[in-house]
Amino acid sequence: MALHVPVLKYFGVFLLLTPFFLCESRPGFYPQFNNLTAVGNGEWSSAGATWYGSADGGGSDGGACGYGALVTQPPFGSMVTAVGPSLYNDGKECGACYQVKCDKSAHPACSGIPKTVVITDSCPGGPCANEPAHFDLSGHAFGSMAIQGEESTLRDAGVLEISFSRVPCEYPGQSIAFRVDAGSNQFYFATIIEFEQGDGDLAGVDLAEATTGNEGWKPMQQSWGALWKLDGYGSALSPPFSIRLTTHSGNSIVAKDVIPANWQAGATYRSIVNFPG
Repeated sequence: MALHVPVLKYFGVFLLLTPFFLCESRPGFYPQFNNLTAVGNGEWSSAGATWYGSADGGGSDGGACGYGALVTQPPFGSMVTAVGPSLYNDGKECGACYQVKCDKSAHPACSGIPKTVVITDSCPGGPCANEPAHFDLSGHAFGSMAIQGEESTLRDAGVLEISFSRVPCEYPGQSIAFRVDAGSNQFYFATIIEFEQGDGDLAGVDLAEATTGNEGWKPMQQSWGALWKLDGYGSALSPPFSIRLTTHSGNSIVAKDVIPANWQAGATYRSIVNFPG
């Protein structure tokens, strides 16, 4: 029977069903990590890893970052992970990419080949909270670290020691997309931001209305996960909207007039820009 940690996640309400013995680090296993925000620095750190959801699935249905069904579709393709509080950082690291690997010293079924995963979810309790860094991978991503044919064996490992490294996100042929939140209206605008290359996560998002152009950028607020919002406080917002994205590395990009004048709540609008991968 797989000793994975089943976590039920519902947009901020989390029920962790974890055997007590899994909450303790294994003897001799003391996870350490270096600079978690440095992209592409080539440093590897140690962490604990578990998996959740179906054995070859994408973890939860979308997860706390708000990507929804995209987690099982290209370019994510179920290569996704929930992370503990140190890496999730209140949702500010949603979209960040990491390489993960495990060696035969941790388990005979490990291949040692690095695999890239994207943060799409939060794991707030149990070993995720007790260890300095923890990845609660999708069943598919956890199995990908195994020697071919040994995926099921590796998924029986319980809490596994892995190595991880922050890497740039690469989505060849993809531009940044904006999925308008269903609760948006003429006075309030919110959007999930998807497929940012490079850093993958965002430090700031600004919106410019048609009436102000690029001279009148208004800062949006992170609502939760990858959802950013702007409240007009009773004043109607004037589309089309341009959106400026700024990463934690300080890089900025503008999706000009990406949200059209006739925008609709629930629709997705794709820009023609992206950060370098």
